[in-house]
Amino acid sequence: MTTTVKYSMEEMEEDRLDDHNHNYRDGPRDAHTFMRAQLSNEAQLFCSPMISTEPTGSCSGISSRRELRYMDSDSSSISSETSDTDSPSASASTPGKLTLNSATKFLMNSMTVEDYKNIYWPKLENAIEHLLTQSPSDHNSISYEQIYSHVYKCVCQQHSELLYNDLVWKISSHLDQVSAQLLGSLPDGFIEHFNLVLTQYTAALQCIVPVFIYMNKFYIERKLNQDLRDILMKLFSDHVAEKHVNTIIPLLQKAHSMPFQVKPSTMANVVKGLYALRPEWSNLAPALFSQFIPQIHPPTMESQLSDYAAQDQKLQMELSLNGFSRGDQSRKRASEES
Repeated sequence: MTTTVKYSMEEMEEDRLDDHNHNYRDGPRDAHTFMRAQLSNEAQLFCSPMISTEPTGSCSGISSRRELRYMDSDSSSISSETSDTDSPSASASTPGKLTLNSATKFLMNSMTVEDYKNIYWPKLENAIEHLLTQSPSDHNSISYEQIYSHVYKCVCQQHSELLYNDLVWKISSHLDQVSAQLLGSLPDGFIEHFNLVLTQYTAALQCIVPVFIYMNKFYIERKLNQDLRDILMKLFSDHVAEKHVNTIIPLLQKAHSMPFQVKPSTMANVVKGLYALRPEWSNLAPALFSQFIPQIHPPTMESQLSDYAAQDQKLQMELSLNGFSRGDQSRKRASEES
């Protein structure tokens, strides 16, 4: 068997030497050495998949699969699903199995306008209605994670503008109903009713704004250059407070002149709330707002000091006439006598 291989290789070598005019016929020993070198090279070539060396031009299928596995382990941008789909052996080993790449999955999971109107927005609308109408003391369970997930998907599917317009419309409609209810309130309970409405709305915003934070960050702040909370508070100012400010301020002034007719905490909350909505409303009743908002008046001028001193002396005189004693005045300096 060995002799046959050696003879055939010698004949190949002699033909090759004759064709290329190489002078390797000095002896059988040189031809035998050359044959063994060629045979060793061919053996190394065909056995390369079994060892660590990977020669170029051989086992292209194996090298490509090794490269894919290497990229899957070291690169975060290439997934194992992509490598399995691109590999011929993977496709052959799982006949009839449908594997989807990221682009196909995105198209299959895309949200149409009809999907938004019929599936996603009704769920968001019900959640918003629940948050707007529940009492601040209620603790009804609601899936904030599900609301955030729906908002996130709507924004990712390019429905941010539609979602924003629907949110503004929903809250504006609710505030119009609240304003109509305030019109039917009696004057004696109007301040308490307004305070309840304001407290309930601000509590609802503490839940609505966080779950819509993705829309706020990637649509309202970037395209509208605004903030969601500021927009929703302006809605309350336009649809509720502005329509009733001329009614509630005289009631607040009257209640302030009659102590404990309205709880001090209620008075403070309403006055501070009106000032937060529109600071210019403090000009309608500066004396009232100055009792709850510090440094609301402009700085005192030097020319006004004599007026303030006269007002203080008048107040002291009125207290004296009403029976309030000034106490022991024996240690008072003579220069302080008026």
